[in-house]
Amino acid sequence: MTVPQQTLDALTVAAHAAAEKLATHIVAVDVAERLGLTDAFLIASGASERQVNAIVDGVEEALLVQSQLKPIRREGRSDGHWVLLDYGHFVVHVQHQEDRTFYALDRLWQDSPAIDLGLPEEATRPDPAPEAAGDAAGQH
Repeated sequence: MTVPQQTLDALTVAAHAAAEKLATHIVAVDVAERLGLTDAFLIASGASERQVNAIVDGVEEALLVQSQLKPIRREGRSDGHWVLLDYGHFVVHVQHQEDRTFYALDRLWQDSPAIDLGLPEEATRPDPAPEAAGDAAGQH
């Protein structure tokens, strides 16, 4: 793995902060060998625009307090569908569940090594497919 320990530590802080805000399907991948611009991606899902923004706020606050890190760049905050936080050595992607399914970052980076963040299984479990979630909601 090519991700430096300092970056791994920050990714862990960010992932646990996202989990505290009830983010789902939290994964980190080592993209250093394939991308060259950054070492890793952290990807997390939120069920609504409000939750996406709450996850972003939690991640930013935790990284500032615990690691003294501020994002170099932030994109997508106003929409609340896909927010990107660029910390230089790693990038945090927080996506609405439907956008995550549509843009399929997980599939795009599936050949990159996964990074274990020590999260509980329920935080890393993939989101249900939108149609499956709707079917389950309609059944009693």
